[in-house]
Parts: sequence; structure tokens; C-alpha cells
Amino acid sequence: MTTEPQRFEILLVPEHVKNRSGAAPQADHPLRSAVVEATGRTGASGYPRYVGEGMEADIDPVTRTVEAVLVDGSELDPGMTALIAPDAGKGAAGRRQ
Repeated sequence: MTTEPQRFEILLVPEHVKNRSGAAPQADHPLRSAVVEATGRTGASGYPRYVGEGMEADIDPVTRTVEAVLVDGSELDPGMTALIAPDAGKGAAGRRQ
């Protein structure tokens, strides 16, 4: 039995968007979101692979960071960042560098 999360919500956010506290980027203004589910495979980055709703991502389940992502089969556009939606009542989302 695995202890890794089987599902995440990925949010695509423009890097230039500021949240209400002035920090950027956050999950306040996503342009797109997708719920992705574990495939049981490991991606090229070495992290578990998640797929769904047109997105394919390698996600570090411990830090909740998107390590690699494809959107509709293409790399993320410059100026965009992929975040994991925060769990209700928990801290900030993970960020793809």
C-alpha cells in the first residue's frame, strides 16, 4: 500500500500575478486547473507521474512541488508556473521553478 497521494489539483498561474499580500505567484488567480491522478509510474525527473485533464506532471508528493509538467502535450509556456492547490486549512502550494 502506498502512502503517496493518489490525486492532486494543479493550477497554472501567470508568474506576474500578485496575490493580496503582494507575494507572487500564488493560487489566487489560476488560468487553468486540472485534477491529476497517480499512474504508478515514475517520470523522467524521478518523481511519481500524475496524469489527467490534459496535464501530465512529475510531482514530489513530500514537498507538493511540480517538478515537470506538460500541458496538452507541450511544455509550460514561459511566464507561467504550475502550483499544487493547497489543501483546505494548510499552507502555501508547491511551485515549479
